[in-house]
Amino acid sequence: MNANLFARFDAVFGEHLTKPCLRLANGDTWTYGDLQRETACLAAALRSEGVGHGDRVVVRVPKTPEALALYLATLQVGGVYVPLNTDYTDSEVAYFLDDASPSLFITGNDTDVGVATFTLDEHGGGSLKQLASSLDPDSQVATRGDGDLAAILYTSGTTGRSKGAMLTHANLTSNADTLIAYWGWRSDDVLLHALPIYHVHGLFVASHCVLLTGSSMIFLPRFDVEALIEHLPSCSVLMGVPTFYTRLLGSALFTPEVTTDVRLFVSGSAPLTEQTFNAFEHRTGHRILERYGMSETGMNTSNPLDGERIAGTVGYPLPGVEVRITNDAGATLPAGDIGGIEVRGPNVFSGYWRMPEKTREEFRDDGYFKTGDMGRVDAGGRCTIVGREKDLVISGGLNVYPKEVELLIDTVAGVIDSAVIGVPHPDFGEAVIAVVASEVDIELDDVIAVLTGKLARFKQPKGLLRVDELPRNAMGKVQKNVLREICTDRFSWDEQGDSGVV
Repeated sequence: MNANLFARFDAVFGEHLTKPCLRLANGDTWTYGDLQRETACLAAALRSEGVGHGDRVVVRVPKTPEALALYLATLQVGGVYVPLNTDYTDSEVAYFLDDASPSLFITGNDTDVGVATFTLDEHGGGSLKQLASSLDPDSQVATRGDGDLAAILYTSGTTGRSKGAMLTHANLTSNADTLIAYWGWRSDDVLLHALPIYHVHGLFVASHCVLLTGSSMIFLPRFDVEALIEHLPSCSVLMGVPTFYTRLLGSALFTPEVTTDVRLFVSGSAPLTEQTFNAFEHRTGHRILERYGMSETGMNTSNPLDGERIAGTVGYPLPGVEVRITNDAGATLPAGDIGGIEVRGPNVFSGYWRMPEKTREEFRDDGYFKTGDMGRVDAGGRCTIVGREKDLVISGGLNVYPKEVELLIDTVAGVIDSAVIGVPHPDFGEAVIAVVASEVDIELDDVIAVLTGKLARFKQPKGLLRVDELPRNAMGKVQKNVLREICTDRFSWDEQGDSGVV
């Protein structure tokens, strides 16, 4: 049996040739037959350039139906799809090209990077499309095994050089099948797709659920609040990052009537605050379903489709996925204790591209992957994330988990959003700094007043920075490395040898 994920897609396409698959912002519609034909054309182009089993295709292109077809075509010919953030500069892309050693690089505009290059622009045109148009469509599907690579996703690299997470056909297939069942996906669902497709959330989680069920999606080129509100009445599912939901709540046009036909709101890629969760339910009557995943594993846990969705938690391990909490030595901790989150299952990647030593470091001998996230699991199996291991603050030898502090700071009057970081301190080693997004003045005393009696003193911030908006990446994750750089010199020794705020 052919384990190529595209073989699954192709079978679905053939059963729904005239059914709408992609509904575009301009009113155009692509049927499954249209998508199948475009994929076959692009597959012919890739094969004409020698792309075959295991060859990497690095892609930095705008979000278009043709870009989605390019991903499918790469799978079809047996290649390995390597998507890059469209905001990366040519100098940043040079690293990925050197590391991935691709057969082809496909970009949104002409560039000279030293490897075979084609273009695919924001209108779906360019030199790759021209080549594809000159060839007969190619419908042959390459035979692939479960363990063969389907994609390489590069991590953000905020603490070192980016690592390429190698995902197999079995990884992607198992995770998609699990999510479709767990979230009750239906063939008549309509997904509102406003996520980028260079990331696991938009490319794999969202698209795969649609393409494997013969359902459809409204395929927006980018996130836009007014566009979301316009199209929501025609949708049954919205997948988004927390920013989607905060921006929706900030619009007077976002009324309960807009959400009448939506059965499921999903949030991921960054933590959803309890304030947003509660405000969304108050406004619409819907409880957002938060889940937890990462580039290396796809989705690991999810709040239930039917059952209690609790703000601040990411639910239970998905079927077939095992989650445990461990200490530094790898010993499993009791329910309720905070430690490192480790996962094992068919969704977990095969390792880091060309980094065998790093791969060995991140896997336990029994196959568990050390995610780098910190969290706890209660007696019932429900998981809560408290932050990244690298974001852990050790102040005076005591551990401070940022999420615990942020949840309380978010309740301070006037605070829109918050981030807790650790910065060098001459006395404590690290000191807690609260960075708050607010449209009004917020003082450290205002925050301390709320935290006193709720958090131990060592967890309370020793400094505060007010900003208009927290820096976030394209997927809504707060860029704490940027905040640490801004605040790194916040404390110093004064002339008397006492620590003070600079």
